[in-house]
Amino acid sequence: MSLLDKYLPRTDFESYEDFYKNYKINIPENFNFAYDVIDALAEKKPNERSLQWCDEKGADAAFTFAQMKDLSNKAANVLKDAGIGKGDPVMLVLKRRWEYWPVLLALHKLGAIAIPATHLLTTKDIVYRCNAADIKGIICVDDLELTQRIDEACLSVSLKYKAYVRSVHNLDSQINVSEQWVDFKPLMEKASVDFSRPSNASTNSDIMLLYFTSGTTGMPKMVRHDFSYPLGHIATAKYWHRVVQEGLHLTVADTGWAKAAWGCIYGQWLCEAGIFIYDYDRFVPSAMLEIMSKYKLTSFCAPPTIYRFFIKEDLKKYDFSALKHCSVAGEPLNPEIFEKFLAGTGIKLRECYGQTELTVSLCTWPWLEPKPGSMGKPAPGYDIDLVREDGTSCDMGEEGQIVVRTDKRKPDGMFGGYYRDKALTDSVWNNDVYYTGDVAWKDEDGYYWFVGRNDDVIKSSGYRIGPFEVESALMEHQAVLECAITGVPDPDRGTAVKATVVLAKGYEASEELKVELQEHVKKTTAPYKYPRIVEFVSELPKTISGKIRRVEIRGEDKK
Repeated sequence: MSLLDKYLPRTDFESYEDFYKNYKINIPENFNFAYDVIDALAEKKPNERSLQWCDEKGADAAFTFAQMKDLSNKAANVLKDAGIGKGDPVMLVLKRRWEYWPVLLALHKLGAIAIPATHLLTTKDIVYRCNAADIKGIICVDDLELTQRIDEACLSVSLKYKAYVRSVHNLDSQINVSEQWVDFKPLMEKASVDFSRPSNASTNSDIMLLYFTSGTTGMPKMVRHDFSYPLGHIATAKYWHRVVQEGLHLTVADTGWAKAAWGCIYGQWLCEAGIFIYDYDRFVPSAMLEIMSKYKLTSFCAPPTIYRFFIKEDLKKYDFSALKHCSVAGEPLNPEIFEKFLAGTGIKLRECYGQTELTVSLCTWPWLEPKPGSMGKPAPGYDIDLVREDGTSCDMGEEGQIVVRTDKRKPDGMFGGYYRDKALTDSVWNNDVYYTGDVAWKDEDGYYWFVGRNDDVIKSSGYRIGPFEVESALMEHQAVLECAITGVPDPDRGTAVKATVVLAKGYEASEELKVELQEHVKKTTAPYKYPRIVEFVSELPKTISGKIRRVEIRGEDKK
């Protein structure tokens, strides 16, 4: 009997329609992922690998489910002794260190609130988060600049607990932090492995995770997820990533971002798959491909950026014999990347759409033939619609905002609102309709196609131009490695289309190449969409998760 049998009445479906109609999750009372999944797996299969970790410097480590239970119990005892308890918010800034997993599980066991965060936070960012969420403690990597920024923030806020996790490569050095800091790992190693589940550890409605997520305006929003949230990611792992028991799955994501919750812990362990973590600071395509080959990964998920670089390598020289399924998310996939990756590996990339506030909402499910660039069809439990500005539903082929209708049901794993901000919650989720802020259209087969964020859609000379279609056209040209389409003010057209382009190896920027790219777009898509401005750059601004930051490009153009 698999662990999933406890939560899914059915796991096999004959078609997408059968899946959408009949997929259901049994959510037990007082579900707690750390106890009900990890501790249960430690009992069921104690010696099976739960986590395989390695870094770019050659270090590696593997952990069984029994070891993960013991490590999380040890971490829970350390945190309990430090005064961390139920409902206490604790920020984790642990990058891709393996310690993130037992520490996160420890917070779940205590009923505390975990707040994953990126190491790129400024002092101002840290102060804002501490005040907004009443953060009681921070556990971070042993990065001197980061600890200094946290100390600077503590001049304005009060923290009960500050701890750092020493790198495996930094065991003998002394990090220069104040005596208020705690070296976490030695304490965890000495702590007891015994930790009993408190009778009031958590209820399904208690807050388990808070994610600070930034929009185009205003301060970061606090996305609130409760303790039933992990169950919403069963569909993510089983039917999108298509992980297998005793296999190894890698999702390329920093733990500070919600994508790690999607691909690096909950759904994967619910499906009894092993999780693979590659800890690196600088992305080197050939190095990651070597890692995928060496460790015999069975499934893999990454943003389009990763695949853009993969297809420039000789994929045929790597051993992908164990690799069965690959998926992509974060941005729409250019058809050129799909076709070249398929030619090099024999694997069809499967796309999906979701937000930090949601789980997988639209996806190219196993029963669907991928249409490169399409997000696929709605997930079970998600009543998806496209609406005009007046709230009425769009016709087939008509662009509109993606909304989730919650009058009949709230999708499993959907957020419970923005923490401490009812007005903001009500502004995007009202009258049982959640407005995503993303624009798409639906084709005659029911597939959804992403156009862009409301702010990304370009309105030029009366036309609405989605950046993705122009980017896809440019990506078909052999000289283009990466590109981003944005709008810049234009006195005649209102807004002109601009292409910011990173060239492939062997190509140099020139006026002749600029004209060639413009003509290529005119022939590949509607002529009025071609970029009137082309800028060649060495790299594009991206988030740590690999998404292109068009808002930053627009900001630079306004200076």
